[in-house]
Amino acid sequence: MKESARSVSVKPLIGPALIFALAVYFYHLAGKIQEVPIPGQLGPAFWPKVIFVLLMISCGIKTLEIITAQRRQHTGMEAAAPAQATDYVKLAAMIVSIVGVVYAIDILGFLIANFLFLIIFMMIAGWHKKISLLVISTLGTLSLLFLFVKVVYLPLPKGQWFFYDLTIYLYRLLHVI
Repeated sequence: MKESARSVSVKPLIGPALIFALAVYFYHLAGKIQEVPIPGQLGPAFWPKVIFVLLMISCGIKTLEIITAQRRQHTGMEAAAPAQATDYVKLAAMIVSIVGVVYAIDILGFLIANFLFLIIFMMIAGWHKKISLLVISTLGTLSLLFLFVKVVYLPLPKGQWFFYDLTIYLYRLLHVI
């Protein structure tokens, strides 16, 4: 049975719909975080709620992309591109790096662990220009640092051993504390 030009296959929409539903559920849970009203601060529920709203928006955008691509394919506007082969070694390395940074943040501190994570992750993804890696990792880490510490008032892990002292030194250098 042929699908009409206006029909949309539901199977590719399952992933974004499931993630959207989970984001709605977790947004609801974030609303139950007991807040202690501190004048001039956003509160502990703000950041999780923002993340889940952005996740819901990104799911909506992805759904629109899928529907638009399917309609173009059905109307002949776009030739069906062959699916790219998944590089499972890269995928596994990316997953390991994400899990690894969770453990590294406690030991190295957020500042150092995030900087190294961004470099490693981008290299795994195929980016090998050294200057770009350093600039993007530095600016990304500093942006997140200032967002979490100065805007959201979230204390970040500072690390253990000499990493703690190094993080405190860098915080003072950057006028974070």
